[in-house]
Amino acid sequence: MTHHRPFVDIRHAQKCFGELEVLKDISLQVEQQQIVAIIGPSGSGKSTLLRAINDLDPLTSGEVWLDGVQVNKLLPHAQYEKHINQVRQQIGMVFQHFNLFPHLTVRENITLAPKLLKGVSDDEANALAEQQLEHVGLIDRIDYHPSQLSGGQKQRVAIARALAMKPKLMLFDEATSALDPELVEEVNQVMKMLAEEAMTMIIVTHEMGFAESVCDRVLFMDGGVVVEEGAPEVVFHNPTQDRTKNFLRKHLEGAK
Repeated sequence: MTHHRPFVDIRHAQKCFGELEVLKDISLQVEQQQIVAIIGPSGSGKSTLLRAINDLDPLTSGEVWLDGVQVNKLLPHAQYEKHINQVRQQIGMVFQHFNLFPHLTVRENITLAPKLLKGVSDDEANALAEQQLEHVGLIDRIDYHPSQLSGGQKQRVAIARALAMKPKLMLFDEATSALDPELVEEVNQVMKMLAEEAMTMIIVTHEMGFAESVCDRVLFMDGGVVVEEGAPEVVFHNPTQDRTKNFLRKHLEGAK
């Protein structure tokens, strides 16, 4: 009998910033092609957990594994740099703020990493950029600069840029929270499309409707622990923990 290996495996994750313990012994697994939403109040550790997956916020203790490879290995500096760069090429990350290079065109923003990190040719990188912009509905903006785009368009370019690296896993950290309400839906549509294409995704979000309609699993975090997790219909409509009930009540009242 072969031992089943989860695609993302977080084991006893603990993160301290000085005296403050932000993640308290979190263990969780994500299967390939699963879409997991992480919800919870601000300061609950959601973004820190997400950033620990690609070692942007290195854990104080615990392990992160991606597809059978330990991400947060303790290695001599030069070896670590090489290792983490290889791992990060497999993980696309989209942040709240778009982090596009303002002096580069959309095309240049997208082709930069494939050329630098994967050594693909100019022609191949261009083809990738065009393909991914087609994907997110922005091929007509390929030679624009970020300053000529709306917030929603910038975020869609940021997603296209992440996808151009052909990642195995996509991480979204509050990808719509900096957007005007009327622009949120265009970014959500791209994420829904990725869900239909069976991309493995972990999404930190405050949009309950989106989490319920798109995700397979919802984790509710509070105070550095996963308080409750399960299928969206259970967590949103029949939560067992008082902390989850209180959070959802406040959130749903606030949304009305």
